[in-house]
Amino acid sequence: MTASAPPDAGKAVHNILLVSGTRPEIIKLAPVYHALRQAPWARVQWLHTGQHADMASQILACFDVVPDITLTRTGSSLLEFSAGCRQQLESAMIEQNWSLVIVQGDTESAFQGALVGFYNRVPVAHVEAGLRTYNLARPFPEEGLRQMISRLARFHFAPTQRARVALQTEGIADEFIELTGNTVIDAQQWTCTHRGVKRRVAGRGHMLVTVHRRENWGNDVQEICHAVADIARQQPDLQVLFPVHLNPVIQGPVSDILGGIPNVTLTQPLDYTGMQQALSDAWMVLTDSGGLQEEAPTFGVPVLVLRDETERPEAIEAGCALLTGATRHAIVQEVNRLTHDSAAYTRMAQAGNPFGDGTASAQIVAALKRSLVTVSEPQPVLA
Repeated sequence: MTASAPPDAGKAVHNILLVSGTRPEIIKLAPVYHALRQAPWARVQWLHTGQHADMASQILACFDVVPDITLTRTGSSLLEFSAGCRQQLESAMIEQNWSLVIVQGDTESAFQGALVGFYNRVPVAHVEAGLRTYNLARPFPEEGLRQMISRLARFHFAPTQRARVALQTEGIADEFIELTGNTVIDAQQWTCTHRGVKRRVAGRGHMLVTVHRRENWGNDVQEICHAVADIARQQPDLQVLFPVHLNPVIQGPVSDILGGIPNVTLTQPLDYTGMQQALSDAWMVLTDSGGLQEEAPTFGVPVLVLRDETERPEAIEAGCALLTGATRHAIVQEVNRLTHDSAAYTRMAQAGNPFGDGTASAQIVAALKRSLVTVSEPQPVLA
């Protein structure tokens, strides 16, 4: 007499450590986290490094995420943070038998998460792998960090074909690369469904402005602010919404140059849901953010990128974004052109989003299951 093995025989639950530190990481990892929580083969735990504190708490709440492990940020400099983060990550790593570490993007938290996985011989999965400018100074330090993460990672989840080709060119085998699209689109769809984001204004809408990049500190911030002031004065019927980064390097010139202009509204940084609503209601976006280059096309909003280069050239190639740099004249010129050339504006607005279709998280989980889960064929056993 023989008996079949139980249905779950041969199936192991894999402990997965998901590491986040900054606002963009949380946004792009939240859909992966929710998808993994639905996978019976995975036990996922969320670790937050403390790199962004108050901003991180807000965004975690937006996505109904409560971290399982929260590290204590040490020091104010990048060196002090890195040293403390690395030590605490090591403690978390040795407390359990982990099957995988997941990191996202190109932050110090992502790099430290990948490094601790590598040192402990735990496979690393890199979400949004393969972004490149090949200019280590721009963006700094992100370009260097994401290249180093690619040297350590086992699984590379590329958001676009261009990112996939970059990884292949660097010698990473095809079997370790999965083209998934960008999880930021998944996050937007989740927010529209769960938080009720939809366009709420009639007519043109506002011009949304954000600035925070380190390479734009100093004269470039002033140039951008003067450009926004020129546009606001030239178009007094255009409302300008400018959520101001908390860094004094940004707050000072923004307040000095734009404070008091009637149609310019300066606000505190928006939480994720608030930013998605602001995008939904926008006519145009002026930004040096990488994330907004990906998000604005979902709502059909043209983007002027206030940088000299972008690691997201797909947006430029698709026609939904333009590189203007951070010079006053160029910014004003492009906004005025799109104001008066309705055909050019419409082409940008209708270009679509080249970064994905909202299924990236499901593809990531499916790829991890194929690699991590070994299901044994039921074997007959003697009774």
